[in-house]
Amino acid sequence: MKRKKKIILITFTALIIQLFLIAFILLPYFVMGQILDTKVRFSRVFTPEEFGITATPLSVQTVDGLKISAFEVKSEQPTKAVILCLSGIHNPSVTAFYGHAKMFKEHGYSSILIDMRAHGESEGEQICAGYKEYLDVDAVVDYVKEQPSYHNVPIIVMGLSLGGATAINAIANNEHIDALISLSAFSSWEEAFRDNMAMSLPHWLANLLSPFVDVATELKYGDATSIKPIYSISQLGQRPALLIHSREDSQVPYPHFKRLLQNAPKGTDTLTVEGDNHLITDHFTIPENDSIYSHTLLKFITSAVGR
Repeated sequence: MKRKKKIILITFTALIIQLFLIAFILLPYFVMGQILDTKVRFSRVFTPEEFGITATPLSVQTVDGLKISAFEVKSEQPTKAVILCLSGIHNPSVTAFYGHAKMFKEHGYSSILIDMRAHGESEGEQICAGYKEYLDVDAVVDYVKEQPSYHNVPIIVMGLSLGGATAINAIANNEHIDALISLSAFSSWEEAFRDNMAMSLPHWLANLLSPFVDVATELKYGDATSIKPIYSISQLGQRPALLIHSREDSQVPYPHFKRLLQNAPKGTDTLTVEGDNHLITDHFTIPENDSIYSHTLLKFITSAVGR
């Protein structure tokens, strides 16, 4: 009888442990779904006319079958480089880069502003946390390579937040991209999610759930989770990179920047700004109004492309 009770107790205990493990996996999985399983429609979309420029809408198709919307702003011929711009997970719209595009155009650089999958007019119903968005960049790179006016023109990828993480993954996986500019990028989605939990949940619960974030992410994205900025940044080879972050960023904390820089090739350029500014500058839509930021960008681009 005692043996039977012992077996029942052990079985019951094992069942309780299994239920807790399932709950600890499902909770981050569910919360991720609230953040990522959505189609982003921006409340504020800028127009090129607001910046005194013209833009040509583009539509390209990814290898996994999604139509990606983009906007091309051409410099006066000849173009010295093409800069591909990517924005954040929920805000702002990539059209906030029109001010950058205007500045780049004035210095002889063309721009293509890319709405990543599940953003704006691009297809897709799920944000992929940087694991698949590099395919969107690949499709635009293919477009650039096909244009006679861009023959042998260097390609630079520039992204903010999720766009920064995507830019890092994109250059690591595409030899045709010549340089990288990353603004406020996370080192990995898992670490960014853990940081968010630490700020949103009781300390003890965040610590308890932390080991299960990786499992929840793999359940959502499968093998794609092997593509992380913290790994990708080490694969640039001799290609130049500029990493920019604000020291007190509350959305993607500064340790992400330090982890990326630690794994980046020697000689990677950096700019650190004080305060909590995920957009890096208070003049994001008119970057020329921030002389340090705009000078850093233009100096890096000139050095990177040699023009």
